[in-house]
Amino acid sequence: MIPFSVLDLAPIKQGSDAAQAFRNSLDLAQHAERWGFRRFWLAEHHNMIGIASAATSVVIAHVAGGTKTIRVGSGGVMLPNHSPLVIAEQFGTLESLYPGRIDLGLGRAPGTDQLTARAMRRDLATAAENFPHDVLELQALLGDIKPNQAIRAVPGMGTKVPLWILGSSMFGAQLAAMLGLPFAFASHFAPQMLMPALREYRARFEPSAQLEKPHAMVAVNVFAADSDAEAQRLFTSLQQQFINLRRGTPGQLPPPVDDMDALWSPAEKAGVAQSLAISAVGSPAVVEEKLKALIADTAADELMTTGQIYDHAARLRSFEIAAEVRDRLAGRVEPIGR
Repeated sequence: MIPFSVLDLAPIKQGSDAAQAFRNSLDLAQHAERWGFRRFWLAEHHNMIGIASAATSVVIAHVAGGTKTIRVGSGGVMLPNHSPLVIAEQFGTLESLYPGRIDLGLGRAPGTDQLTARAMRRDLATAAENFPHDVLELQALLGDIKPNQAIRAVPGMGTKVPLWILGSSMFGAQLAAMLGLPFAFASHFAPQMLMPALREYRARFEPSAQLEKPHAMVAVNVFAADSDAEAQRLFTSLQQQFINLRRGTPGQLPPPVDDMDALWSPAEKAGVAQSLAISAVGSPAVVEEKLKALIADTAADELMTTGQIYDHAARLRSFEIAAEVRDRLAGRVEPIGR
């Protein structure tokens, strides 16, 4: 059975703060490690009052320092916001502190709005266009030192931190294939191009020093609970968050509600349903069926599970159910109802 991993946005829920979000993230990572998840990734966003992981490498250090075996990394670092040298130094430091446990997932979106991107002192006109070159520069800085190399990442050089390309379009698939890197598709919020991108990535893949054959990770929202009704209720927090984002009023993660009908228009409901189509919401049996179908449809090499759940205990339970589903699909325990 393929491995499952965890994507965490360090959500700041209504009535709480970033400090509590970081405590919750570490607690989730420690549980995920015990439950056998392979990776725990954190995502870079800026000027988002509901997401605490803006200083992504710092939060990675916090989580890696509180765990022992699970791989910890970025899902991802938005490279247009940074110089490759700075990221090489940051992740070289992380790899030196926690050897063999650090992943560096890279995206080319800014992870914020244009005004905030300007506040980060980036050239919006060329930053995204330079993404392929920046990836190569970063890879070289993390690789073996070359004769007469003038600029070195210290720490960083020689660490060969594994790179991932993140994407939601054909561009990321093509770049990952060309560079021979693993590819993670953001299907948990942008599912439209999932299947064409996976086909493109696998068809064009060129083996590299890091990777001999394609490795595709598919992201999925998992909202699992002991009943379908409770899982659907938990899911309303993410649905509300998406509506607020699309209305231009992003906020902290809202508590779940019993009925969404009064909170969105029919057009908003349809738009959110389209964006969140790659979601497994329900009881353990329902989640098992949906994840099994997703794996079969995509031939994914790995699933990246995520869940913006307001109540921390319910969030833990959802990921615990996901781990139980993984074990059932692997044949390590009896399937439900058999």
